[in-house]
Amino acid sequence: MQQVQRLHLNHVLQTVCALEAVVLRSFGPEGGQVLFTRDTGQAMLSRSGTRILTALRLEHPLARAVVECIRKHSGKTGDGSKSFMLLVASLLRAIHIAASKEPNVSHNYKSRAAAESATATRLADQMLGFALEKLEDLITVVVAPHGFCLLANDLSANALTDCDNVQKLLVSFFRTRLGCSHCDLMGELIRKLLTNWRCLTFLSLEFLNDNFPALHTAVLGFPVSCSRLVEGQVIHRDFATPHSNISHIPVKAVIFTIPLQPKLVYTEDVLELGKQTMEDHDRSILCFSSWAESSLECMFANLQTFGVSVLLSSVKQSDAVLALATQAEMCVVECISEDELALFIHLSGTTPVSDCQGIQPEHVASLTFCRPILLGAHRYVHVAFPESNDKMVQPSSVVICGLAVGQTDQYAGAIQDVIRMLCTTWEPLDAATRISVQPGPSPSSVLSGCVIPTGGTFEFLLHHALLQHGRTHTLSNPTDTGVPIVCQILAEALLCLPRHIYSDNPRRFLLVHTQVLKKLEDSHLEGLFCKPEFGKVQEEPSMYSSSSINFKTLSGLESVSCKYYLIMAVLQCVQSLLRVDTVLHVRSHLNPKPSKPTYSSDDED
Repeated sequence: MQQVQRLHLNHVLQTVCALEAVVLRSFGPEGGQVLFTRDTGQAMLSRSGTRILTALRLEHPLARAVVECIRKHSGKTGDGSKSFMLLVASLLRAIHIAASKEPNVSHNYKSRAAAESATATRLADQMLGFALEKLEDLITVVVAPHGFCLLANDLSANALTDCDNVQKLLVSFFRTRLGCSHCDLMGELIRKLLTNWRCLTFLSLEFLNDNFPALHTAVLGFPVSCSRLVEGQVIHRDFATPHSNISHIPVKAVIFTIPLQPKLVYTEDVLELGKQTMEDHDRSILCFSSWAESSLECMFANLQTFGVSVLLSSVKQSDAVLALATQAEMCVVECISEDELALFIHLSGTTPVSDCQGIQPEHVASLTFCRPILLGAHRYVHVAFPESNDKMVQPSSVVICGLAVGQTDQYAGAIQDVIRMLCTTWEPLDAATRISVQPGPSPSSVLSGCVIPTGGTFEFLLHHALLQHGRTHTLSNPTDTGVPIVCQILAEALLCLPRHIYSDNPRRFLLVHTQVLKKLEDSHLEGLFCKPEFGKVQEEPSMYSSSSINFKTLSGLESVSCKYYLIMAVLQCVQSLLRVDTVLHVRSHLNPKPSKPTYSSDDED
């Protein structure tokens, strides 16, 4: 194997194009699903770009670097993994064409390849610098006025009663991830979830995202249409003791994070037990057991004084504890996961017990009910919380049904990703949330909550804005050719997304593109690119008023903030790829945390 490999632009482009071909067939609303099979016979069916790419067995380090960039971007925005891959490939092709046209390029292959790589790196640096400085303004001035802003009130219960703009945003997302068959069903399911949790703020959406592992239950053997919401929280454990006496009445519960056992207090009696001779060993054990049982009985008596009838534990309790709990008519739920306990603590507002002898009222949680629930072939514990005027939420969990494990995983991943997308859409865009590449101004507040019709509208508008900005810059700075070139490269690369959307109907691509340009002319935006005061977002999407084109397929919405982060992440990835000069192949595994080296006196200099 070659130990040292010099990389040029052609090598990077070949690697990226191979990954592009993998996700291309699943791109867009009409894209298909990818079926993966393993040597064991296990199959995986998915349309998620991140899931598809991370499932590949990639050996080339550049390919792994691209997939890692996509994984991180999708982990933040929940969307755009396939668009990310297509944009990276399109940008590299456009950069390759521009670099090959550079004058004074040697005819020698190695010299020409090195010169093209150097030019490509320079163009990538200039493009990222331009985007950090101008992209926000261009989107705010040209793109945002053709969308509209979803305010916090749009997530209220009244606004979500009908099939509104939030529903269009959700359905558009699910159409690209799950296809057209169940996008309306899943969109309505998540709309109800947002309504119950009163997701009026970014923090509420972030809470749903962080606690999603404890908020959903996968049920196998049922069609997807059986998916639903259930009140309260489903704890994925069964009762360890009888539960018939608490199924339908309000109960009180206590959380334990430690095994219930008597606390040893070294009094004179206990110390005397330890001094017994071997002849009295059996009697000592009997005395200690009697003392421990008496101590546990006192503990359960203390719990009964608080009216506790349910014990929730993150650890397994002893048989003695279960026997005493049954005798005291208390239900025990053991081995609850950390995520589910954290969610229960947040919803109940209680504190876990860390000292068995010091149970206080703040440790007792009030529940509307605590009963078993049968979901598929498994029985779990179902709890509900009393309504609270200060919280104004109705906690609910999602039951995701599917015929197989792969289907439920696919739908669960799509639901969590749509929550991440909503987080990014309404995220407070300030310096703390800015993509950390270089210091600079944060995206305008206009982009927060801004959505725009799907179908390539964003790309067409930004394409025209970039070309117009390049022409304007040339008129004011005739000697500076860098900005027009990077504007043209980025503008042409953006069109790859609508071209793939309308790949089966090129005429429609031209019609929609022409219609967008006509809307720009009608709104008199041609001479207003440099005016910072122009950025007011219209209340309704102007694209829907067209009569010359049937916009039923464009009736969905997509987030402008997610698009902004997508372009910035793609430009960072391209710059990183083109900065790689050499690949070193090693036989041993790379240690992520190397041991601390030892230096001799000769090495210190």
